[in-house]
Amino acid sequence: MLNDHPLPVSLLQDETIEDLQLNGLRLIQKKRAFRFGMDSVLLAHFAQIRPSDSVADLGTGNGILPILLRGRNKGKAYYAIEIQEDAAELAERNAALNGMKDCMTVIRDDVARAEHYIRPCSMDAAVCNPPYWQPDSALISPNSRKAVARSQDPDTLDCFFKSAFTILKGRGKLFLVYPAPQMLSVMNKLQKSHLEPKRFQLVYPFAGKPANLVLIEAVKDAKPMLHPMPPLVIYQEEGTLTNELKSVYHIQEQTGF
Repeated sequence: MLNDHPLPVSLLQDETIEDLQLNGLRLIQKKRAFRFGMDSVLLAHFAQIRPSDSVADLGTGNGILPILLRGRNKGKAYYAIEIQEDAAELAERNAALNGMKDCMTVIRDDVARAEHYIRPCSMDAAVCNPPYWQPDSALISPNSRKAVARSQDPDTLDCFFKSAFTILKGRGKLFLVYPAPQMLSVMNKLQKSHLEPKRFQLVYPFAGKPANLVLIEAVKDAKPMLHPMPPLVIYQEEGTLTNELKSVYHIQEQTGF
């Protein structure tokens, strides 16, 4: 267990604390800032990262991905990059809360400057839950913190992928989650950045409904060969989680096996 004896925590008035239901891990979140969701949990589960790997998180927010990866014994050292000062501060507090100060380095800067803090060609893996919404594609949140987290400039993905290519070792892996309708565009951008899509999994809210998310693994300087994985369905018809999703969340009360 990572947190056999959870540390006491002081919360500000606009904060909550979540039990991640994983090895005693917890997460402090702002009530009015972007809050982690199922996409982060799915990405941490999807990422094939070895226990000895060094991992960069491009746009860490409150630090949720390194914490979830640590809880799954994926990775040994984490470099979490975040441009928003308040989010980066929260990531540092969450690292301390979960006993990860010695293995999780929070970098307060733009992802575009990752190579100034992380030696080029040194990372085994990178993870990325990038801003989803293109300009003018949806209403932008009036909350500036949410707007930065959820929306992107036209070159945001290019910037993220360029930095990932720079800091990854040869054959290093990038894992990301993105809206399924934009899958083709994302894969094209990955290829242009010499990050070859190798494995993907579509995520469906219900069987028979259109996919809403895609999980992608890309490999630096690899040859083209795409491997689709079986689809992942979130909810059964009656609205309960499927057994596969229960296993992702480590829920023990599974039925139908």
